[in-house]
Amino acid sequence: MNAIALIAEDEPLLAQALQAELARAWPALRIAAVVGDGESAVAQALSCRPDVLFLDIRMPGLSGLEAAAELADEWPEGTPFPVLVFVTAYDAYAVQAFEAQAVDYLLKPVQPERLARAVQRVQALLAARQPAPAALDTSLAQLRALLAGGEAPAAPRLQMIPASVGQGIRMVPIGEVLVFEAADKYVRVLTATSEVLIRTPLKELLPQLDPAAFWQIHRGTVVRADAIDSVTRNEAGRLSLRLRGRPEALAVSRLYADRFRAM
Repeated sequence: MNAIALIAEDEPLLAQALQAELARAWPALRIAAVVGDGESAVAQALSCRPDVLFLDIRMPGLSGLEAAAELADEWPEGTPFPVLVFVTAYDAYAVQAFEAQAVDYLLKPVQPERLARAVQRVQALLAARQPAPAALDTSLAQLRALLAGGEAPAAPRLQMIPASVGQGIRMVPIGEVLVFEAADKYVRVLTATSEVLIRTPLKELLPQLDPAAFWQIHRGTVVRADAIDSVTRNEAGRLSLRLRGRPEALAVSRLYADRFRAM
């Protein structure tokens, strides 16, 4: 079976080894590109539209899961979404999560026998590939479950947000926060009347937030659920929402649009 693949692996020797093993296990497979970080994986995949994506879980910048989620959000309508194969160092929990979501995975270092089984499975999936919208919906559901399963254990709930302001520290009550938004090395914390910056990454904040009170609507955006005023769908089918007390419209990614599926 002819197909196109993209490999995202930040360790060059492992990337070369995977290429060599794939050449033996699947001679007709064409490797369109090999990249070493999540952002490049997203950009190259959007450019070459591969049939299969081999994604390292831990990469600089975006992780393999985050890259897959961003790619799903940017993927063009009507084009079949790639089959995903995640590459990971051994982790019993991660393996269990992949198996539960019927997502294929390879353990480092990649073993020829295991790769051969993965190739057979990928070929079967490609042969029976779902229509584009259904395939994307399936991948989104799998990614949502994997991202939720990879969250850190529940931490004590945040009550106050300490933020540096000039030479001092401002304490922002969690009850006033409407939006957490990732911005470069900072997270913007928005209330109805103010904005402060904190250095705590969004992925570290999430386990400390009540998931019933704060909803993630994008990879880099979390909003207070009871402040949502309206949700709008544009001509391209993309959602955005507005909050009571804030002027800006906030984009809702495909990955989290299921919260508003009634629309």
